[in-house]
Amino acid sequence: MTGTNIETHSSQLTTTSLAVLIDADNTPPKIVDGLFEEIAKFGTASVKRIYGDWTKPNLGGWKSVLLKHSIQPIQQFAYTQGKNATDCSMIIDAMDLLYSKQLSGFCLVSSDSDFTRLAARLREEGLTVYGFGERKTPGPFVAACDKFIYTEVLRSDHAPQHTPDKPQSCEEPVNKEDPPLQLIANVIDDISDEEDWANLGTLGQHLSKRKPDFDTRLFGHKKLSDMIRAYPKWFQIQKGQGKSIQVKTLRK
Repeated sequence: MTGTNIETHSSQLTTTSLAVLIDADNTPPKIVDGLFEEIAKFGTASVKRIYGDWTKPNLGGWKSVLLKHSIQPIQQFAYTQGKNATDCSMIIDAMDLLYSKQLSGFCLVSSDSDFTRLAARLREEGLTVYGFGERKTPGPFVAACDKFIYTEVLRSDHAPQHTPDKPQSCEEPVNKEDPPLQLIANVIDDISDEEDWANLGTLGQHLSKRKPDFDTRLFGHKKLSDMIRAYPKWFQIQKGQGKSIQVKTLRK
């Protein structure tokens, strides 16, 4: 499956029924608007549930957004100190929904590695798993998802700071690291034709498969094509047939 910043066919995004399960203890409420905008690109959020102990004051910030997005709060008391009953409740619900055979995929919203095995199990059944979490999310959970999106790019306070001298396609990068240019070049080399050109959409699909958390917004670019154009010493880009875009690597 492809990510937010990868050119895809819109027909793939309207027939998928998704369950959105949110771990309230590990998710800030200010990402909710961006979260559901992102999920809408992958399919329809048929099930929307959020799990936590709603008797605790630290979850008070969620209450104002639950009605707006029609999210069903699931109450889970902490029976024993140090044990996360919320995670267990969320996992049990996910398995019940899995066996209902009514869904095409899951959106697991948490930065907790406890959901790693759940993500893997859902994928074993042929369902697509989209993960959403903060940059601190452990690598195994990220790798267990088909696509993982860091919530820092969804925060309402992470808005592009446009100026007359700054292209509209650029944002303030969330990730201070350099983009994985060598990985992109390697993938282009693997999928290119006899003349070394590769389709940009196909490139995006392969990047997501190799690196589930690949997201051009982390590096200040809204689209993969914008990132490619930003590195003319690495890549060459041209229009293909119809509306397609082709890219070639200048590095081997």
